[in-house]
Amino acid sequence: MKVAIPTRGTVVDDHFGHCEKYTIYTIGANNNIESTETLPSPQGCGCKSNIAAVLREQGIKVMLAGNMGEGAMKNLTLRQIEVIRGCKGDVDELISAYLQGKVGDSGVGCDHHHDHGADHVCSH
Repeated sequence: MKVAIPTRGTVVDDHFGHCEKYTIYTIGANNNIESTETLPSPQGCGCKSNIAAVLREQGIKVMLAGNMGEGAMKNLTLRQIEVIRGCKGDVDELISAYLQGKVGDSGVGCDHHHDHGADHVCSH
């Protein structure tokens, strides 16, 4: 299984679509981290980029995110990527907590993003 975390430096970026990169962890059968890699983030809004498709092609099954708009959330879930929002802190500590079953979805999305169609502009 692969887990992705929107990252800035070594911490969870609070906004999925504006992160510096995605830290990707490959998790083995015994819940151990087999490898870690990074994927540069496309610049711009997560709901307008093709990042959800790229992450799916990379085999991502779970996204541990700080926050994201509904458009990005929809794009990820349509590609069968489970999204867990409300994550923060060091990405290595976060993945350890996730593997221990200590991370849950906050249920809170970014309230600055709404489905405005072609007129949508990211204001972050």
